Amino acid sequence: MSQCCSSLCDSTAKQFDAARAARDLAAYRANGPGKTTLGLLEGLAGTGVQPRTLLDIGAGIGTLSFELLEDGVSTATCVDMSPAFVECGQREAVQRGFAHRMSWRTADFVMVAPELPPADLVTLDRVVCCYPAFDALLRHAADHAEILLAMSYPKDRWYVRIALGAENFLRKLRNNAFRTFAHSPSKMDALLVGAGFRRLSRASTTIWRIDIYRRATTMTSA
Repeated sequence: MSQCCSSLCDSTAKQFDAARAARDLAAYRANGPGKTTLGLLEGLAGTGVQPRTLLDIGAGIGTLSFELLEDGVSTATCVDMSPAFVECGQREAVQRGFAHRMSWRTADFVMVAPELPPADLVTLDRVVCCYPAFDALLRHAADHAEILLAMSYPKDRWYVRIALGAENFLRKLRNNAFRTFAHSPSKMDALLVGAGFRRLSRASTTIWRIDIYRRATTMTSA
């Protein structure tokens, strides 16, 4: 069942279609996880926490979920706005023997958040940049994260803003309504700190930033 804001989900589904899902899966099978996913995995390993449950927001074909399930996570809930990516991920889960440990939802996470259970770990790998406004997304993500929250997003740098602007301009010329955004890291950090989290680590690539947060109450009780 699909539950989405029609304009955002329609543009996302067109951008992340079956052909792109197939390319992403082929790249994952051939080369393993991409740079941001590897960065998230490394950052999470450095926390010393072994989460049991995962909520993977914008899961795509499930790359991060598959890797975390291999590393000891018991169950994963995957939410993505693209029907093609969810279908591809479900098939791959069967191939990898993870289907019984995963649940999938084709939806805008913000719209279905109240229906989803909390998890030890909430992840957003290259997801925040797909939302025009990050506030509701991160607030709901923080509400669901019982211990850890991990995310990757574009750096707020001039060259990144120029690149994203050029991509968005080309999409506009092609009548493609999908857009990407470079949100303020300081504002996102302030929101998560206000929600009771502390940042444990930050790593970067040329384009992306990778942040790992832990709920402050679990730090004091650990």
